[in-house]
Amino acid sequence: MSETIKQTRLDNGLTILSEHVPYVRSLSAGILVKTGSRYESIEEAGITHFLEHMLFKGTATRNSFKLANDIESRGGMINAGTSHEYTIYYVRGLDNELSTILDVLSDMIINPIFPAEELEKEKKVVIEEIKMYNDSPDDFVYEQFISQIFDKHPLGRPILGYEETINEYSREKLYAYMSKFYSPNNMIVSVAGNVNHDEIVDLIQKQFGHLKAVDEFQKTDEIPAFTKDRVVLRKEIEQTHLVIGRRALSSNSDDRFKFLLMNMILGVGFSSRLYQNIREKYGYCYSINTINQSFYDTGSFAVAAGTDEEYVDHLRELIFAEFKKMAETPVSFEELDSAKAKLNGMLLMGQESLNNRMNRMAKSEMYYGRYISLDEIEQNINKVTEEDIQSFCQDFLNPDFYSETVLLPSENE
Repeated sequence: MSETIKQTRLDNGLTILSEHVPYVRSLSAGILVKTGSRYESIEEAGITHFLEHMLFKGTATRNSFKLANDIESRGGMINAGTSHEYTIYYVRGLDNELSTILDVLSDMIINPIFPAEELEKEKKVVIEEIKMYNDSPDDFVYEQFISQIFDKHPLGRPILGYEETINEYSREKLYAYMSKFYSPNNMIVSVAGNVNHDEIVDLIQKQFGHLKAVDEFQKTDEIPAFTKDRVVLRKEIEQTHLVIGRRALSSNSDDRFKFLLMNMILGVGFSSRLYQNIREKYGYCYSINTINQSFYDTGSFAVAAGTDEEYVDHLRELIFAEFKKMAETPVSFEELDSAKAKLNGMLLMGQESLNNRMNRMAKSEMYYGRYISLDEIEQNINKVTEEDIQSFCQDFLNPDFYSETVLLPSENE
């Protein structure tokens, strides 16, 4: 693939990626499983995330303390994360601990025992996690917005699930879910740091080589047609929260670089148009920014802001006024050049994190089936013109495609 990035695929379909970074004394290793909340039935809602928690609760040879201590006592850190489309288990550690790091990660995924007592305790933990997010107005209103634009599709459900589904989880349900998705041909092992690719392959072959591939994976539900909507909610909070957004681009859309640059210009950073022309000019909000997500076949885009209930209507008008400007008037060469520099800079600075390198390799393989170099990305970014941005905005920023979620403070007695 390149002088520093190598790939091997085992006979059972498991993909192994590594990037050799010789000037560090550490590594980041991850095992990405290509399953997330979008593959759950309504009865399973939240099970992918709950399973991620339970894989830390012990194996046949390590209890939960030993799983963590075998990494942390050697100077490392272990963690995991669940998204709509993948789950990743990862360790940041020293390069001379590669064998132990891969052994712990493999053990978690291959040999979980799901102790009954731990399962019941973890139900309480995840329910408290749900309450924590619900107590955060920013998280709560954005989750409601996603639910709104994806209607009854699994992409619109919270990754954490619901209290009623969590209480129904059992060891049998966890093992059944694993049997559908935790197959070697649905996994990617990614390691970045001062590592040797052949050593990684040898270690992973010993751990995963005996596992059999699954012939067919569960299909995700078809996404329903988008319906423009406005939802008003109330909660016991001080500030009003406004989210205006729409369905957006898939991860492999031909227009994704135009979209990323438009997003930079409109709502990323203190120099963005939304921040300068609304926050700085009028003082109507403390923060205002854009949020975008991309999936295999669709995506989401939103403008999020917190303000006083008195200013909501004016804030909405100002946001759509910025949309109109971008659609009617080409951005200047200087503004586009600045956005390109900002986007390229974020990518390059991200390379200073081994976790980012490891993640980028795995997700590049998952979404594109190949490693996409920073040079290739930079070339695609730099090809975008002022006219490209305007043409894209004329369609994408059309107010007819935008839904709205408003979270207002509860009415006084």
